[in-house]
Amino acid sequence: MYSIYHFFQSLLQDRSKLVKVKKLGQFPFDDQMLSCRNKGVFPDLAIRLNKERKDFTGGELVELKDNKTYTVASFNSTIPSGSKAIADIITGKQSKVRKEMEKAGNNVFSLPKREVYYLVRGKRRENTKACLLHGSFFETVATKDLISQSFAQVLEERLQQSGVEVPFSLRQKLASLFSEQESFSRVRIVNKASVTLRFRIMTEIQAEGNILNPKTYPEIKDNTLSFVLPCHNDSEEHEIRRKSALVFTRAETELFRIFKLKHHFNGWFLVFQTDI
Repeated sequence: MYSIYHFFQSLLQDRSKLVKVKKLGQFPFDDQMLSCRNKGVFPDLAIRLNKERKDFTGGELVELKDNKTYTVASFNSTIPSGSKAIADIITGKQSKVRKEMEKAGNNVFSLPKREVYYLVRGKRRENTKACLLHGSFFETVATKDLISQSFAQVLEERLQQSGVEVPFSLRQKLASLFSEQESFSRVRIVNKASVTLRFRIMTEIQAEGNILNPKTYPEIKDNTLSFVLPCHNDSEEHEIRRKSALVFTRAETELFRIFKLKHHFNGWFLVFQTDI
């Protein structure tokens, strides 16, 4: 059986190495649990799919974020989100990610939408924090809205500086045209230009989304490993606790401090925390 819960369990069993490994990618992840493992391509890791999906579908995508400070490392090109369509990640039959997943025996498109998690590690002096958290901790505004509203700010600034007047409705329509990340990431070829141009989106975490920040989230203690899951209502909490009981042993459960964490923009999350 494979799932993000089982993945966290494997981290728990080797948690002391989260302090010792020089780079997070060097952690001894359980390859039997993974359908792919990449470097420099999203996702860094993907959990295998389960054939029987009564309790766990598997298939979660995991991105590694490692930093030498208590700031979540910036996201280059891929905007953090709580879920992603697998079709947006696997493009063409020659996709390395797709080939690896299929080699692992997964029917890639049998689960079209995948939950996204981030394994975040930060250090400060002799202390370490590691968190496996759901991407909705970072995605408090839908990706399309984030891009279009950012573009709207640029448009508004340029209009004010140029003195050009454009009706508000037209400004809104122009901004909405630039809501897809692909619009920026695609290579542009200009006639007679000896270079091509491609814009890259870089995403950086503000204090309200920086789970490693001791001032913003003091509940995330030094030298701990935390599993952070969205828990916006009683039903979600019940389901998290039910699934955790299916995976974690009694001895493992006794290691946890289990509590709710209030996100500054995105409601409540349930945290399983242990010392490392």
